[in-house]
Amino acid sequence: MAFASALFARIALAAVLFAPALLPAHAADMPRPETATLGNGLQVVVIPDRRAPVVTHMLWYRVGAADEPPGHSGIAHFLEHLMFKGTPSVPDGRFSQVVAANGGQDNAFTSYDYTAYFQRVARDRLGVVMEMEADRMRNLVLDPQVVATEREVIQEERRQRTDNSPGARLNEAMNAALYRNHPYGVPIIGWAHEIAALDRESALDFYDRFYAPNNAVLVVAGDVTMADVLPLAEEFYGPIPRGSEVVRTRPMEPPQTAPRRVRLEDPRVAAPQVSRLYQAPSARTAAGQDAALDVLAEILGGRTGRFYQGLVVDRAIAAGAGAYYQSTALDYGVFALYATASDGTDAGALEAALDETLQGFLAEGPKPEELDRARRSLIASAVYAQDSQSTLARIFGSALTTGLGVDEVLAWPDRIRAVTAGDVMAAARAVLVPEASVTGVLVPAPQS
Repeated sequence: MAFASALFARIALAAVLFAPALLPAHAADMPRPETATLGNGLQVVVIPDRRAPVVTHMLWYRVGAADEPPGHSGIAHFLEHLMFKGTPSVPDGRFSQVVAANGGQDNAFTSYDYTAYFQRVARDRLGVVMEMEADRMRNLVLDPQVVATEREVIQEERRQRTDNSPGARLNEAMNAALYRNHPYGVPIIGWAHEIAALDRESALDFYDRFYAPNNAVLVVAGDVTMADVLPLAEEFYGPIPRGSEVVRTRPMEPPQTAPRRVRLEDPRVAAPQVSRLYQAPSARTAAGQDAALDVLAEILGGRTGRFYQGLVVDRAIAAGAGAYYQSTALDYGVFALYATASDGTDAGALEAALDETLQGFLAEGPKPEELDRARRSLIASAVYAQDSQSTLARIFGSALTTGLGVDEVLAWPDRIRAVTAGDVMAAARAVLVPEASVTGVLVPAPQS
């Protein structure tokens, strides 16, 4: 199991799970998914992939950490763990044992806006995993002692991944500074003091409210068609009754009017790091500007981009530098800049160089060759991403649970091709506003 963290971790995750660059290069290059909806509201999406007799079965729930009740941070991720603790017919631990015995792999992950469970198995084993996944949609059993033990697991996970990691602690603080009112400012794993109070009742309340077929999307990618999948879905998911309609009500963020800063010193830090976050529109809310932000991030952040070439290659002031745009979200996206200092560079000089490079771009705009290279790079990355069956499933699952549709996914490459220099500059000037930024500085501290 895993939770999707913020900021620096997103740099890696975006390349696998979320990045718009994973979307298809040509609608004709990617098989158009087949879609259907069961009587109980479960949305079914089938993505044909004939390269091997295997399938990826993913069940996505339209609920994540941003849907948690106040004071119960971490309950979405906690429930993700507890979903493996058994039902009357599939006892604790048996789910993963059955998947492994059938030659497959399984896991799950939680984000702010969705929670997903997946298995990858041979085509003829699809019914086996579908039956078990449907079973735990409604029949989860939580023993109080099992819940207490798993809570300790989560607490240790937080200690290892966040509390003992200077970078993760800075990420958490920056996210909280960027979103003071919206729940995106609360860590997905939860605040330590609230994790300690999570219990069986809060987990079951969350489960009963959100885990229902009409709040889920079933995505199956692989050597199957809808004709293969739909009868199985009707057999196993079809009998589950429709739940109450879920209304996702979240407090929105007021406009930010002054820059914010976070600074962290830690003796374990090897070199100064500077990062900056800007609240940006998500793909759902961007009104078409997300494609320009994708191209902007590539121009600034790729290996041939302004930051890497300017700070690492030309000036040797940084060991690494870049930018990324995280658009897959229901409410807000984020645009980020980051750099790690080279030997002999302090945080002040690094931040000044980052700002200088950014201001130079905003003054002159993208060169024609930069614009062309960025568009081609995004398209090429999308083509390569299609080699992964699970990535195809994740592209559509994450889109469909954050307010997008199949047609919007398939239209992405044409929108990238249509982005102009003017579009890029309009997006940059709208989003990269100093007054609406959070700057984080991570520096070494003397050993005590």
